[in-house]
Amino acid sequence: MSTQDIADYIKKNLKKGYTLDSLRYSLISQGYSKISVENAIDLANKQMAKEIPQIKERPEIIYKVITEAEETKSLENNPHKIIDSTTKKGFFNKLFR
Repeated sequence: MSTQDIADYIKKNLKKGYTLDSLRYSLISQGYSKISVENAIDLANKQMAKEIPQIKERPEIIYKVITEAEETKSLENNPHKIIDSTTKKGFFNKLFR
């Protein structure tokens, strides 16, 4: 089996969910040399890296200032969305109250 064949075997089984260590152990126990297995793993990693789609757009971060009226309206529509941190009391405040 050539290095490319072993690399194809590794890629196929990685997609099935096997770990790289289990595949490495399996191939070495089947009689393949450690060097040929490591070379095939390197080749498979390089080939899989080329298959990953490149991100062409940068994410856009949008900042929005929420006015008091919008916050009140948001609380009326979804009271669980915003938690008022001023009503929370720490452990020691509860203990020594």
